[in-house]
Amino acid sequence: MMNFIKNFKKNESGAVTVDWVVLTAAVVGLAVAAYTSIESGASTLTSNTKTYLTAVEPG
Repeated sequence: MMNFIKNFKKNESGAVTVDWVVLTAAVVGLAVAAYTSIESGASTLTSNTKTYLTAVEPG
């Protein structure tokens, strides 16, 4: 049993997986933050364009 515990303690094969999970979570978090920022700016621009085009008379 002690040999199993020593081998388990030395085994680092799962460390790379943990690194990738953390990096992936960071990338997803940044993507969500960027999407939120772009979405609100696009909504404002669309609203302003609609207001302008509604006020302009064709001709």
